[in-house]
Amino acid sequence: MEMNKDELISLYRQMLLIRTFEDKSAEMYAKAKIAGFLHLYNGQEAIAVGALSALHSDDELVTHYRDHGYALARGIDSRFVMAELYGRETGTTGGRGGSMHIASVEKHFWGGYAIVGGHLPLAVGLAYANVHHNTGRIVLCVLGDGSTNIGTFHAALNWAQLWHLPVIFLVENNMWAMGTAISIHSSVIEIYKKAAAHEMYAERVDGKDVLAVHDAVCKLAERARSGEGPSLLEAVTYRYRGHSMADSDVQRSKEEINEQKQRDPLTMYLTNVLLKRNLLTDEQESQIHHEVEAEVDEAVAFADASAEPALDTLYDKIYAQPVANMQIDGSLIRPAALYTGNGTHG
Repeated sequence: MEMNKDELISLYRQMLLIRTFEDKSAEMYAKAKIAGFLHLYNGQEAIAVGALSALHSDDELVTHYRDHGYALARGIDSRFVMAELYGRETGTTGGRGGSMHIASVEKHFWGGYAIVGGHLPLAVGLAYANVHHNTGRIVLCVLGDGSTNIGTFHAALNWAQLWHLPVIFLVENNMWAMGTAISIHSSVIEIYKKAAAHEMYAERVDGKDVLAVHDAVCKLAERARSGEGPSLLEAVTYRYRGHSMADSDVQRSKEEINEQKQRDPLTMYLTNVLLKRNLLTDEQESQIHHEVEAEVDEAVAFADASAEPALDTLYDKIYAQPVANMQIDGSLIRPAALYTGNGTHG
């Protein structure tokens, strides 16, 4: 899928927004304005931006708990994302999800999931539903390298291949599952080869190259749309920060981290693509930085000014509201119609 000048520049802006947003989130966490766990995406920006730029806006997205980058790349307002990290009522899920559970029905972003690998069967279910309803949509399911060692990974791949479903399993291999190197936790180092157990098509891509990720996902998305079934894409990358803000990150050496930063996805794209092709001047780059910093500062101000959820709403949205006109069929209770509620449920 060819991209014009504005689209190519937009990729850089999106990656810079994610990097700046994550750095500011770390700052707010240190100031105790963000609580709980906080998993940052620094170093992996090219994957989210490259992958989502290759999809249709209504394709389904399900991801792991390192999800801020995907929310921003999908076009969710950075103010609402920051407010969600703060636990404020103006957040994407009203302050109830926090860092690991950002979601947007409008954007077909069905959430970050805190249970490692727990979202993979759900992604398969979404793909099955899209086939059943003939929507033409595909599903992008994002997971980490640590998720490929558990039962739900193989169950999900088996179902997807068996039923020939339009789903792409995108493995972000950042070489460390929490604090364990891939050579320690996986008998297969090249993760894309694990798809062979299910006779599934698979590829490996440089996860630091935003255009390479874009092209790879374009190809796999076209496969899925044309009825060729599921695929697995391993994007090799590296995260610059610890597993979470609570991680002292003593397992990795500073030398290793600094070596990986020599191939920074933002710097490589800016230098090798935008500047080399004369698509962006130094002045324009400086303006983009200024705009991104202003946007993130506005997101923080918005979150600071937003109210916490009222205490009398503590038990709201735990259970679905009762469905009217229930029909009893034998021992099963089936709703006569789907509850649509206030537009946030389906």
